[in-house]
Amino acid sequence: MSDLDRGIMKFKGADTPKAIAISSVFVLGGIIFLIWWALHTAYTAG
Repeated sequence: MSDLDRGIMKFKGADTPKAIAISSVFVLGGIIFLIWWALHTAYTAG
């Protein structure tokens, strides 16, 4: 059992490159969306 299987993602295959890639896409996508939303809200007239 790897260390990654002991944390939040307690399922078999949680440390596979595919699962890590999918998770990182969601996390980075969320961060990019929040930055875009903050800039859009801050600089929108109205």
